[in-house]
Amino acid sequence: MRDYRDAKAMAQTLRQALKERSVSFTHSESLELIAKVFGFADWNVLSARTQADPSPTGGILQHIPALRMPAMPLRDLVLFPQMTTPIYAARVKSVDAIEQAMNGNKQIFFVTQLRIADDDPKPADLHQFGVIGNLLQVLKMPDGGIKLMVQGLRRARATRFDADGSCLVAELSPVQEEGAAEAEVAELLPEVLRRFEAYANVTLSSPPQALIYLSGLREPGRVADAIAQYLSVSIEQRQDLLQTVNVVLRLRRIMTFLDAKRQAA
Repeated sequence: MRDYRDAKAMAQTLRQALKERSVSFTHSESLELIAKVFGFADWNVLSARTQADPSPTGGILQHIPALRMPAMPLRDLVLFPQMTTPIYAARVKSVDAIEQAMNGNKQIFFVTQLRIADDDPKPADLHQFGVIGNLLQVLKMPDGGIKLMVQGLRRARATRFDADGSCLVAELSPVQEEGAAEAEVAELLPEVLRRFEAYANVTLSSPPQALIYLSGLREPGRVADAIAQYLSVSIEQRQDLLQTVNVVLRLRRIMTFLDAKRQAA
């Protein structure tokens, strides 16, 4: 008997059944509908649940050691994969996380906190989805703070946070991107790029740089993440895009933001 862990197969079955009855339904719409059927808010939530509780394989499951690394909460920034940005760290836990990372592989799990005003966020005050980032430059300041240049590498989901000395350490599970090979992506990508070009020429202070960078990308997920960092949207909306592991849904949500900005202009 199928359960929520078979959601992808069920979405495909639903789409095929509707197609035979001349009802047009995209794969992403099918996924969203199946998520609603199982009582989840959307496919993003269901996808995270299935990753945390995969379908039984009937074989012997191999133990995969959890990835652990220092975690650094971000107040008003959502880091995306492939995004390079400066960050200033002054909080004791953040400084300690940087020092631990520099003594190791120079990687930190960057995760956005739920409320900007929290000076000392606890594990319950942090999002689960974040990005593993690489420390490119580290400059200690006279006031005790640290200036960083960081590059986002890949998405990860924190299954727990532990205190290790004066900083947080995250236990992470990988996040697999979905839907990049769907036929719908080939239709969406050119339209998203076209709308972003119009948005960039009106909104961004230096649109040519963004457009030149995007023209060299081929993977749909990377294109979506590259556009996401330039959007004038809220922290909550950025976090939603980060947590949207299905590329088709991410591209559609980006189009929604671009349309909203165009209508407001």
